[in-house]
Amino acid sequence: MAHVSSEPLSSSPADALIRPPLGSKKSSLEAVPQCWGHRGASAAFPENTLASFEAAIRDGAEGIESDVHITEDDEIVMFHDPHLDRTTNGTGRIQTQKYHGVLDQLRTNKSPHQKIPTLRETLELLMRPENQKVFLNIDVKVDNEPERLFSLIHKLVSVYDDFETVLAPRLVLGLWHPKYVEPARRLVPYLRLAHIGMSPSLARRYFWDACGSFSMSFSCLVGSDGVAFRDECKRAGKDLYVWTVNSRREMIEATKWGAKAILTDKTDEWLSLRFEMENDWEKVSKETSWRFAYTSVWYSSIANYFLASWESYLLTKVAGSWDGPHAAPTSAVPMSSVGVGVTASS
Repeated sequence: MAHVSSEPLSSSPADALIRPPLGSKKSSLEAVPQCWGHRGASAAFPENTLASFEAAIRDGAEGIESDVHITEDDEIVMFHDPHLDRTTNGTGRIQTQKYHGVLDQLRTNKSPHQKIPTLRETLELLMRPENQKVFLNIDVKVDNEPERLFSLIHKLVSVYDDFETVLAPRLVLGLWHPKYVEPARRLVPYLRLAHIGMSPSLARRYFWDACGSFSMSFSCLVGSDGVAFRDECKRAGKDLYVWTVNSRREMIEATKWGAKAILTDKTDEWLSLRFEMENDWEKVSKETSWRFAYTSVWYSSIANYFLASWESYLLTKVAGSWDGPHAAPTSAVPMSSVGVGVTASS
């Protein structure tokens, strides 16, 4: 079995698609971020459905992002909320209901009405010959039991011949809480780990050594501590993914930051803007300036302090203490890790 990898995503054939063409008016642009469809092309199609995933891939996205929950009969479904009510014609918690004969009969509220897909079906989509360069970012929701989830993921991934070379390198496990790190390393050591969060402080303290990538909310990366964290990731060679980026100006800013991937609901709009960037970055880059950080209250340090505190509270309420027996705090936090942030006890 392959050793655990905390390395950032290596270059792939998809990288060739995001290099500015020779002769473009690109100024200092080295590369533009990859396009990862947040819950697929979810601005146009029902989120977390095969139709949404397929639309993102058709648009030209290099990756898709989706969330997972486990049903009573051990199917992993691609679904954001723990409850069915918001997006489907069903009700109640996913984990207390069977997929076969129950959840598989439901349809999305949003048109075109779609069924709830499983991880099994999503992996089949990724293994089609035309999709074997597409990444899948798996957002591990904290009401999942780690041992059960990762054991089921291993069963689904390992059925493919040469899965450690043809599939596993394209799968990224997104972890919100440190209790998932050790089970992931033990049960699916061939998968890359990324921390998903809204606090550079928590990212440094609990995930810096374990993860080769960080998937952070856009707003937490705008202020001084976010700038420091971006620089730390760059120096350490850690990939930075940014979510959920749906406005043109935020897409331009994330490109200036050197993000590896932008997670967006609007895959077609980001890919269209990316084409503009590739052909005349000098012009596009002038659409934002140093004043950008002052254009929204959500970019302020105080707003992000409260957002990060709320995140920490909710995650602790569901998944338990960040400093439990599972915790393995970072041994060498970057020296520039100062500024507004939260700790697990805040």
